[in-house]
Amino acid sequence: MQQLLEPPRQQPLDSGAEKATEDDGGGGKGSVDGDVTSANPYAGLVSRLRAAWLSGKTRPMEYRVAQLEALGRFLDEKKQDILEATTLDMGKPPFEAEVSEVVVCKNELHDTLNSLSQWMKDKHVERNLATRLDSAFIRKDPYGVVLIIAPWNYPINLLLQPLIGAIAAGNCVVVKPSEITKNTERLMAEVLPGYLDKDCCAVVTAGVQETTRLLENKFDYIFFTGHASVGRIVMAAAAKHLTPVTLELGGKNPCYVSDTCDVQNVARRVAWGRFFNAGQTCIAPDYVLCSLEMQEKLLPALRETITEFYGPNPQESPDFGRMAGDKQFQRVRALLRSGRVVIGGQTDEEERYIAPTVLVDLQPSDPVMQEEIFGPILPIVIVANVDEAIDFINSRERPLVVYAFSSDVKVVNQVLERTSSGGFVSNDTLMHVTLTSLPFGGIGNSGLGMYHGRFTFDAFTHCRGCLYRSMGREAFNNPRYPPYSQQKLGIVRTVTEVKRKGTCTLL
Repeated sequence: MQQLLEPPRQQPLDSGAEKATEDDGGGGKGSVDGDVTSANPYAGLVSRLRAAWLSGKTRPMEYRVAQLEALGRFLDEKKQDILEATTLDMGKPPFEAEVSEVVVCKNELHDTLNSLSQWMKDKHVERNLATRLDSAFIRKDPYGVVLIIAPWNYPINLLLQPLIGAIAAGNCVVVKPSEITKNTERLMAEVLPGYLDKDCCAVVTAGVQETTRLLENKFDYIFFTGHASVGRIVMAAAAKHLTPVTLELGGKNPCYVSDTCDVQNVARRVAWGRFFNAGQTCIAPDYVLCSLEMQEKLLPALRETITEFYGPNPQESPDFGRMAGDKQFQRVRALLRSGRVVIGGQTDEEERYIAPTVLVDLQPSDPVMQEEIFGPILPIVIVANVDEAIDFINSRERPLVVYAFSSDVKVVNQVLERTSSGGFVSNDTLMHVTLTSLPFGGIGNSGLGMYHGRFTFDAFTHCRGCLYRSMGREAFNNPRYPPYSQQKLGIVRTVTEVKRKGTCTLL
């Protein structure tokens, strides 16, 4: 993870210790009154975008649709460049890159284009007796100038998905791709602006120090994906301007496997979710909770599955990725010292390769159980039953997702009803993110806010309560004006009353 150089103070981040989905961010040091001095290198850019937004250019639906369609052309025309860049940066298999970076974004884009006219409509609401002749509605306003800070693990997906919603909502946008994935950053900086309106959308390439300066500026909304430690700094910078935020922060996602399930199916679905993108996925199952009896069944099934997926030597497989950087490699390799390796464990520093690995004989205090793994390591922790598994989950920070495997729906429901997390999936992993109809986001330490599909549009939209009243009919207003009386109070209470439905009074 990126850590503060001097924890007691608001400081830039030290990029020398990345962990999990974060790549960068920093704490702004703007003045108390929220002004940013002219010395800030990004002040002019933000001012230019704000002028474009104030002009009303981004508000018409036709403009938003044109920009979204341009994003679609970028994904179509530059697909091969995207696949090549992610392969160079992370050794990401083309299949995984196309599914997770291109297809997911295209689905988000098409869902947005299909529904944008409906999402943008005013929503008329109920009125009381006092406003029965008036018009009351919710206007879907853009926030203004928004900032999106993306991570390195899915450098296209986790930048473009929020960008789609920000454009759809009518905002001007500054996007900051990760500097960790250099080739993808270069692609986004050099090519993406050619598809979008440069007056309303800008790509900023920035490291830790530059991002710290960027955050000094006043934005109207900030969308950050990364680690909780960095999220706190982003939130502190936003607080100086009272800027609302979405924080997508990840965490340690538990995966409970009951004694009643198809072991081979569990092994395939868990292994796929854990080792996809070499484990560098914020919603990957971070550890398995199961009985000792289930562990003995699961280990040979996992061993067989890993060989089926990646061959006898996964290092030679074209379908298995690499760590994104040397620091990520060093951090994840150090976690192999926890517990006992029963599958995998091989590493190659030159290739940044860590084999698909399974660990057993773990203690809750082991390093691999204390931090988000963000690599191809799957720890197995023994619990006696579902109650003990639930207690274990609830004793920790609330995760981004909880997974539960069982052929007994009662067990699945127990885990769902007695735990708290950003999302929940039974009998599979990762698949919930393929649905634009489901909100995606964390809770507590795993995040703040939600997006995907309609929820992305909503994240970047201010719901503005509006009431249109007539200049006439003043006699109806007289009861609210002084001098007051009990009679006037009775009238005001009657015309503004909200009655409870379905109640009865016993005499």
